[in-house]
Amino acid sequence: MWLEGYQALLRWRAENEITGLYAVPYDTETEVGVTKAFPLGRWVHRQRKALRAGELEERCKTLLDLPEAGMVWEPGEEAWEKKLAVFRAYRRAAGHLASRQDAVWDDPVGGGPVPIGQHLANLRRKDGLGKDPERVRVRAEQLAAIDLDWNCPWPLDWQRHYRVLADLAAYKAGGILPSIAPGVLFDGDDLGGWLQRQKQPSIWRLLSSEQQERLTQLGIKPTETPPATPAPQRATKGPSKTQAAFQRGLAALTQWIEREGQRPVPRGHRRNHHQRPEGAGSNPARGVGLRHQEPTRQAHRRAVGGAAGAGRGVGTVTAADVQPSKPPRSEQPPRRGPRRGSGRLR
Repeated sequence: MWLEGYQALLRWRAENEITGLYAVPYDTETEVGVTKAFPLGRWVHRQRKALRAGELEERCKTLLDLPEAGMVWEPGEEAWEKKLAVFRAYRRAAGHLASRQDAVWDDPVGGGPVPIGQHLANLRRKDGLGKDPERVRVRAEQLAAIDLDWNCPWPLDWQRHYRVLADLAAYKAGGILPSIAPGVLFDGDDLGGWLQRQKQPSIWRLLSSEQQERLTQLGIKPTETPPATPAPQRATKGPSKTQAAFQRGLAALTQWIEREGQRPVPRGHRRNHHQRPEGAGSNPARGVGLRHQEPTRQAHRRAVGGAAGAGRGVGTVTAADVQPSKPPRSEQPPRRGPRRGSGRLR
């Protein structure tokens, strides 16, 4: 039995043109005699265990140390080869190495549950592959041989969804992904919802050019956004009622000054200085209107009145110009005496 395994090791190395020290992957199988799938990787693993336990015969150790056998005895390399075997098995089953960090994989070769998600997360960290540059290079190449995107630059969640959809599209004519509605789950992932989000223009713009190219190869394109509807133009707002009343009063004052000069305007004076629109109220009481111009609006009157009066030859009107004055004696009403029977003495 031991010689059968040794012959399988030599034959496997010769078929694969391997020379020097080389760690046989844990999941390696080869054909030996009538055995179509001899577990060569596990056989090599048992030789390491026997050496550590002191159960390996000296003649067997001597044969395995020969250059044509190229046996690797270091425990670290053995553990690494076991991890690679688990990664290969998981990649064949899931189609990717973008598992969740809490994912546990049941080793099909009988090794028991393996925290594959945590193993991969540790390898992606800084110095996860070691500090020796040559060792880092070799291990990175070994992982890339299993899955080129094992340490992709985009989120692992995106890579996991993409690989599942890519494997599904591989079974369709032309490699075009069929329609998948939101809510379709695979291993806990909502494939349909994820697919709809990638089509949104706001999400598509955030993807790298390589991500966009991969989705395009699956027939996934961003949803076209409808042209923006121009906002309706707001109607030009006319002057307020207060502004309109001020302008009417200003026009009436201009007519008064043209006719009467600088004589103060009686409070009750009214004049139809222009045709009022129907329903706009009675003619403005010029005296009352001027009386209601509060002193706090003097700055506004000067700016507006000065500009409007400049074209009519009227100077700036100040608050002193519009203060009501005492009417002439001829216009004052006669004084009324006390009523009869009031009891007052004359």
